[in-house]
Amino acid sequence: MDAINDFISSLLPYTEWPMFILLIGGGLFLAFYSKFAPFRHFGHAIAVVSGKYDDKNAKGDVSSFQALSAAVAATVGLGNISGVAIAIHDGGPGVVFWIWMTALLGMGIKFYSGSLAIMYRGTDSDGHMQGGPMFYITQGMGKWAKPMAIFFSICGLFGFLGVFTANQFTEAFMGVVQPHETLLATSEYNWKLGIGFFLAIITSIVIFGGLNKIAKVASAIVPFMVGIYLLAVIFVMASHAGEVWPALKMILVEAWNFDTAVTGGFWGLVIVGVRRAMFSNEAGLGSAPMYHGQSRNDEPAKEGLVAMLGPFIDTILVCTFTAVVIILSGAYLEDGSGITMTMSAFETTLYGIGDILLMVIVAAFALSTLFTYSYYGVKSLSFLTNAKIGKWYNVFFIVMIVFAAVASLKLVKNLIDLSYALMVIPNMIAVLYLSPKVNAASKQYFEKRKNGGA
Repeated sequence: MDAINDFISSLLPYTEWPMFILLIGGGLFLAFYSKFAPFRHFGHAIAVVSGKYDDKNAKGDVSSFQALSAAVAATVGLGNISGVAIAIHDGGPGVVFWIWMTALLGMGIKFYSGSLAIMYRGTDSDGHMQGGPMFYITQGMGKWAKPMAIFFSICGLFGFLGVFTANQFTEAFMGVVQPHETLLATSEYNWKLGIGFFLAIITSIVIFGGLNKIAKVASAIVPFMVGIYLLAVIFVMASHAGEVWPALKMILVEAWNFDTAVTGGFWGLVIVGVRRAMFSNEAGLGSAPMYHGQSRNDEPAKEGLVAMLGPFIDTILVCTFTAVVIILSGAYLEDGSGITMTMSAFETTLYGIGDILLMVIVAAFALSTLFTYSYYGVKSLSFLTNAKIGKWYNVFFIVMIVFAAVASLKLVKNLIDLSYALMVIPNMIAVLYLSPKVNAASKQYFEKRKNGGA
């Protein structure tokens, strides 16, 4: 594991600048190029998700709400709870500001990629409708761009593994329950292995049921658990009201700390923020368009607006609340990283039972993320081969859950960071290249709405 980690770590620095330029530079370009249309129609986006504009005759397998729930299920989870803690551990409180900036730009990127998911749809070898970067790269850009779609799919085979989630759930369980002391006296390694097998069995029951089962489970679990988590965090903030503003002020001040101790100085701090924001909401990654491409919707701009809500819910709301609790509790000054830091913050602020409550929430988030992520990997392998072979990805996915349970946090974090950074490159090139087509479609849609036709 150390050898694999050293190899991945040596590759990571080469991906930082391409990722930064495409996400931040590309995000800024799209925000101005769209004349801030996604942000101006935020209210309409919420109305679309509520089902007010659903078209029952449109092509697709799931509703816009189910597509958003499934996409948010894959993003709202341990990326928000422990990913934020990792960011603060690696870069200090100021890193949260750069997570916000990346998320705001990410909303614009998601608008474009969600629109493209509807605009360019294909069918797999089983005849099921599909969407996502592979399809808008090959159909929108032409055959010459197919190597980009293949590269994206190969990176997706690793990027869409549930390794981070399985690793952090295991750490949470070991930290709260301490089963090697309270349940059965065996080694920590054996317990981690056992948790890995348990997660693998539960996940396999759902993921072998297909997309509709995933969408139903996700749309049932996710809104409820996000609600519980937000209530817990709001309660903490209300009971420590005097410390909320100092925590937010610290984020704003430290964001511009040019003498930061972070590796790489100020730019290192910004890069940490961009990485963790992308890990949290996946804007620019190209994962969510795979779900949005299957929405019962024939209006690209309408689905783009739905997709845009993902980074808002995921990062602007959930990540911010988590960060504030970590800072006001003082947990960010401790040695622990990842889920350990967040659990310490909750235990301190919620009368000693916060870590148990967080464990329950983490369990739900972990399972919903595992259910949804496998779907992305299946689509990647299906594109590279065919739909029948694509389903075998689930076996690889299940095996890697067990591996991740006993692996180090550093290894799984670096594996995901590298895969994500490589996936951003072909996806963002395609989104930028095809952005004029999205602008034309959205102009048409908003004009139709203005005239009462949508």
